[in-house]
Amino acid sequence: MNSDKTKINLLAEYVEGLMNEYDGKELYLKYKDAIEKVTPQEAFEVFYLQLNKDKKPKVILKVLDKVINIFYKSLSSYPWKRPEKDSFLDVLIQENKALRAKLNDIGEIVKEQNFKGRKEDLLVKVSELKAFNDHYLKKENILFPYMEKRMEKFHGLTIMWSLHDEARACLNKMVSLLESEDCTESEFNSEIGKLFFAMGGLANKEELILFPAASEIFSEEEWRDMGKQSFEYSFPFIDSPQRPSEKIDDEEINELIKSMDGFIFKTETGILNLEQILMIFNALPVDLSFVDENNKVKFFTRPKDRIFPRSSAVIGRDVRNCHPHESVHVVEEIIEEFRNGRKEVASFWINMRGKMILIQYFALRNSKGEYKGVLEVSQDITEIKKLEGERRLLQWDNA
Repeated sequence: MNSDKTKINLLAEYVEGLMNEYDGKELYLKYKDAIEKVTPQEAFEVFYLQLNKDKKPKVILKVLDKVINIFYKSLSSYPWKRPEKDSFLDVLIQENKALRAKLNDIGEIVKEQNFKGRKEDLLVKVSELKAFNDHYLKKENILFPYMEKRMEKFHGLTIMWSLHDEARACLNKMVSLLESEDCTESEFNSEIGKLFFAMGGLANKEELILFPAASEIFSEEEWRDMGKQSFEYSFPFIDSPQRPSEKIDDEEINELIKSMDGFIFKTETGILNLEQILMIFNALPVDLSFVDENNKVKFFTRPKDRIFPRSSAVIGRDVRNCHPHESVHVVEEIIEEFRNGRKEVASFWINMRGKMILIQYFALRNSKGEYKGVLEVSQDITEIKKLEGERRLLQWDNA
């Protein structure tokens, strides 16, 4: 796992040469020795160096596939220990295999004649691919935070997050196109190729670089922890693995409550113990997430129906790493306005899976007015928006 810094610098020069549109053949011959021995760990360092030189992910993405193709021989032959069956990493690999099967099925339909007659089937099959978003979310909210905490170079995972967003955008465009009555076979063929390249290409990059690199840095206990957290999400296109027993976690929480039996939260508005505080937080019909004054995620609630999945891996993570690179500037602007006291609230609302979601950010300040962080509150307001008139008598809603 030890990296050769000289080799990494040479590889970085090669990538920069491609970004500067130098002659590819000449570059390859110049850096051939380094290229033919590149490892997954070194590939991460090479791309991280580009980010440190203020290269934006979108700029790096322009040459990424060319670089991966050149590195392919070395990366594909790299020996790494395959994960145990149904472990967190193995499940991600299983999901990729199932994704490829789905893409192959779509490919078989594409080969058939009569596009208009196939359009409805294609819409169903392509729409099914949206379920694969949970694969990306597991990487973004579980695997990426673990890797970022382990080594600085893994902050380069923002590049892969950008690839996730590209795949999502391609998929949404493909679905919209198939839903349109004006969709032509020519347009479809163009966009389906992009979708296959985006989703299939991502799976290849995971198995060439991400998974081998990750396999070398975590203990079995850490992999088990990631596996437990993965049950916050679905397992697209595969049977769910056996859920690990939660007995130990429940015992830990009970022990914590028991150990703090004498802990009392007392204010002028009342008195609560720890168990009551946890019950109240989790009963609120909103998602709460707290980011402290150092921009670190410190806490989130687990209501019955969370809108946005959260995994404990994000605790301690820089909030800027919890968002795709293209939207980080919005996060930074909100924090800056709150920190300087110019703003107190920022509100957004989005349509998601047929629901209207209100997302609000509130500046947190202590009794001296000093900035102490941000509280994110997300709420499903679909039913609230439908309210009219009054209800003064008790009437139970169907749960």
